Amino acid sequence: MISDWGQVMDDWDEIRTAYQVARFGTVSGAAEVLGVHHATVIRHIDALETRLGVKLFQRHARGYTPTEAGQDLLQVAQVTDDQFSQLFSRIKGQREALSGELVVTSLQGMTELLIPVLMAFQAEHPDIIIRHLTGERLFRLEYGEAHVAIRAGAIPEEPDNVIQPLVMQNMSLAAAESYIDRFGAPKDQADLVNHRFVGHDAEDYRAPYMRWLSGVIPRERVVYRTLDLVEMYDAVTAGAGIGFVPSWFLPSRPTLREVMPPQDDWVAPLWVVTHVDLHRSAKVQGFLRMLKAAAQEWSHQGCSVPTGSPSSKKSASKASSTSS
Repeated sequence: MISDWGQVMDDWDEIRTAYQVARFGTVSGAAEVLGVHHATVIRHIDALETRLGVKLFQRHARGYTPTEAGQDLLQVAQVTDDQFSQLFSRIKGQREALSGELVVTSLQGMTELLIPVLMAFQAEHPDIIIRHLTGERLFRLEYGEAHVAIRAGAIPEEPDNVIQPLVMQNMSLAAAESYIDRFGAPKDQADLVNHRFVGHDAEDYRAPYMRWLSGVIPRERVVYRTLDLVEMYDAVTAGAGIGFVPSWFLPSRPTLREVMPPQDDWVAPLWVVTHVDLHRSAKVQGFLRMLKAAAQEWSHQGCSVPTGSPSSKKSASKASSTSS
């Protein structure tokens, strides 16, 4: 009687139309709830009956009454329609509700600034699970690896991302008092070649302050090297050598001394990046509002608020940022 159930199930529109006709008992009632012309309803019923090779309805003056075959099909259709409705409600709720995971990826060195923001967001929305991922790897937003990325360096350019300037992170060349007690402080820039430095293990690390340093001192003067930015800051604080730390870092480290005035060449622009498909979700927008408010406070702690263009979508090749 039924030659191809796959073909029938592929055309859910016709089955849904039949279900609504059975619910209301009239073509006009089904047409109104479906938002289609009554001729479309009749065409769907005729096509479905032709495909199945059975009559699904008895037509009479008062409307349509399902046959036995129609009842069998429509019971399944009702369950399927209910399941679709529940599925759509769950998907919509997940998009709008501030719950589930919020995945934020950032530079390692920003942890101290970001933890209070992440905790404050979670305090307002206790159903949120925070996942804060740091490291050198460039997390791919287009594959759902993160909701929000904070990146440094040149403006990211992956396709379909929304790019917004966050802050300009000012960097300070600093040394611990314990280092200065042992080796003294550099008298000027020319004297830097006579000192010991903490730096990044990657010789081609593209942070602007590290590029500046590589042009001023020989590589062998970088005597303590690491891939971890937090360890780099800790090593400077411990007296392993002179090194760069964020300017906001200094007030909370009384044993650190700035050994050279900050230079424009050392400034690292920070960008906040989201994927266009998730950018407007309530969860992402809520976090972005809190993050930008916090960035205004950071401007009083050694960062400056950029005056760049508003959010924009980029469609070029891979980003050239220094970190994820």
